[in-house]
Amino acid sequence: MLIKILKKDFSRQKKITIVLFIFVLLSAVLVASGSNMIMELTNSLNYLFIKSDAPHFVQMHAGEIDQAAIDRWTAPNSLVERQQTVEMINIDGSNISIGNSETTEKSSVMDISFVKQNHLFDFLLDLENQVIQVSRGEIAVPIYYMQEKDLKIGDKVRISDQTFDMEFTVVDFVRDAQMNPSVVSSKRFVVSEADFETLKKNTGEREYLIEFQLTDLSQLSEFSTAYQSTSLPKTGPAVDCNLFKTLNALTDGIVAALIILVSLLINIVALLCLAFTIHSTIEEDYREIGVMKAIGIQQQDIKKIYLAKYVVMAALASVLGYVASLFLNQLFTANIMLYIGAAPKSILQYLVPIIAVGLIFLIVVSFCTLVLRRFNKITAVEALRSGNMGEIHMNKRFLPLHKSNFFNVNVFLGIRDVTQRFKMYRLLFFVFFVCTFIIIIPINFLNTFQSPSFVTYMGIGQSDIRIDLRQSADVAKRFDEMITYIQNDQDVERFSPLVTSQFKVINSEGLRENLSVETGDFTVFPLEYLSGGAPTGDNEIALSYLNSQGLNKRVGDTLQLVVDGREQQMVVSGTYQDVTNGGLTAKATVPFNKETVLWYVVAVDVKAEINPKIDEYNKVFYPAKVTHLQGYVAQTFGNTIEQLKLITAVAIVIAISVSILITSLFLKMLIAKDYSQIAIMKSLGASLQDSRLQYVTRALVVLNIGIIIGTIISNTFGQNLVSAVMSQMGASNIEFVIKPIQAYVLSPLALMIVVTVTTLISITSIKETSIAKMILE
Repeated sequence: MLIKILKKDFSRQKKITIVLFIFVLLSAVLVASGSNMIMELTNSLNYLFIKSDAPHFVQMHAGEIDQAAIDRWTAPNSLVERQQTVEMINIDGSNISIGNSETTEKSSVMDISFVKQNHLFDFLLDLENQVIQVSRGEIAVPIYYMQEKDLKIGDKVRISDQTFDMEFTVVDFVRDAQMNPSVVSSKRFVVSEADFETLKKNTGEREYLIEFQLTDLSQLSEFSTAYQSTSLPKTGPAVDCNLFKTLNALTDGIVAALIILVSLLINIVALLCLAFTIHSTIEEDYREIGVMKAIGIQQQDIKKIYLAKYVVMAALASVLGYVASLFLNQLFTANIMLYIGAAPKSILQYLVPIIAVGLIFLIVVSFCTLVLRRFNKITAVEALRSGNMGEIHMNKRFLPLHKSNFFNVNVFLGIRDVTQRFKMYRLLFFVFFVCTFIIIIPINFLNTFQSPSFVTYMGIGQSDIRIDLRQSADVAKRFDEMITYIQNDQDVERFSPLVTSQFKVINSEGLRENLSVETGDFTVFPLEYLSGGAPTGDNEIALSYLNSQGLNKRVGDTLQLVVDGREQQMVVSGTYQDVTNGGLTAKATVPFNKETVLWYVVAVDVKAEINPKIDEYNKVFYPAKVTHLQGYVAQTFGNTIEQLKLITAVAIVIAISVSILITSLFLKMLIAKDYSQIAIMKSLGASLQDSRLQYVTRALVVLNIGIIIGTIISNTFGQNLVSAVMSQMGASNIEFVIKPIQAYVLSPLALMIVVTVTTLISITSIKETSIAKMILE
């Protein structure tokens, strides 16, 4: 009997059931894929760190080192399991060309380093996660360049400066636990030991990675503090394995989170549709329900009959959704497989997506059970007597027809119907609200990433050109010469020299730890500060968001900074956002020690065209790195931007598809409900076009309310949601860059066109037919 009831119900509501099935299926597919992506990311990242035997703590250093001093400190240290010092040869991008292009990497923001394979740990891996070994004349290139340059095995990498030329053949691609993601602006190329020695003698600058593996990872913070309090080499930033993992997981983690968010939003839409469908079904079957109650069928048994359909539908959709996700997982995890690699699958990795899909099933069934409580209000006598649950009572005094002077009568009636029966239109409103949310968040986030102003989230003032000078033997002299040249350049509108040095700061435990402090005039190219402002006095300092959290300092608090060997009390003037260098930076106007300088930067605004000026500065300031600042963002976050473009396109397609399906479904049910009312309108002389105009008006009124509220929520709650994710990188207060025409004209217009066309197609069921026939139906 139950099977017969299900078959009859499906044939009666075939379209509605199919639409609901599709929504639950989509929700199951996405939640399974998103949860699988998170598990794959976690598993693969852990496997990469195991296979590469990644270091726990790394101190970068530019300049000479005393390995004997490092060994003397390391040997008796119970926290250290192993230590190695990795030598790198940094070669300026203007001397390197990669692949078939003859163009050098002079405009690249990446620091290119050549290394040989390590022997103890921190192994550089190939695409199979095996330790790379290359022979003389061969080179393994970072995955970043494989993707950016479309490199293939057999392509060439050429090094050429005024006195030295060398060519390598690409034989493999590098997975680097430390420097994989594009947000890390350093990349390691692997060459043979013989070629490394040749490069070392003829070109480049030396830089070292002083690496440690610890006996107890839980004491990483204590070890870092202990190292920073020594006189061992530390002319460079210190990073640890936690930061490596965060940076590696960032892009794909955001994608996975957004996929799961979209899945949950679709599930909300499915639940709203279920509620509307169940209410409609109960109303249609009201008299039959009364009969069943009258002949003694228990209320719980009646509920089970109605619930059975949705249990079967949800179960089938969930199972098929999980199966479909198995075929889509490769698409969603392609970037993870490329940059991080595949790991042996654990039982948990199979279980979590199944559990996630199971939760979708339980949510749907629980919601149906909740909605079916409406049976409690049905009595046999009332159902048999009235045959329906009663119409919505309308306030006849509200928006009376004689006040429609400023509107077309049909438009007025459409607006009046929405206001009078808004409880019934809630489904459509929530659908349009959710669709607006799904579209606007990714678009605004993408626009923010692509905006020139995004550099302010990188702790950088907005300028035309950025010139970077790294540590070398004569770097201070070259920096002074650069400043002199720029001062005399008539094309320069304004400029600001900035120097980043290593200072000591007294932490909450009274110990000294390193702090990278940028010094200069911060009023020339100002930042957007979360609170407070730029440091102006010698006793003021601005902290990045993560530093302010780590040091537990707010605006107006004081901290002890070691300047010229003496402790100096500094007042925190402001906090700012910075997603570079692990988000751990500071800005002050104190004098710096040339011995502890990490790098020099000059920010420049020019009156002339930017690209010719960049070419000029590349020649004059060689081997400085001269970058168009807009290109700096594109190269650093290029992979993230591409992922966001894909998510945005998918989100728009999903939102439009949902709008079409739900608008069509809702209007067909509404027209069926209003059939007698349409007949009455026709008897009063209303034409078919009049009725259709009323329904188009209703749909557009609800759409506009949904768009307005959706836009407001997207730019408040949505902005806060994105900020919560980005705060892990050091940007805790993302402000969307909104393109008004795109956000307030094109996106709403696209939805309006889709909804209008869908409405016009849906209301074709209001056909030219006789009034008598309509009333009889």
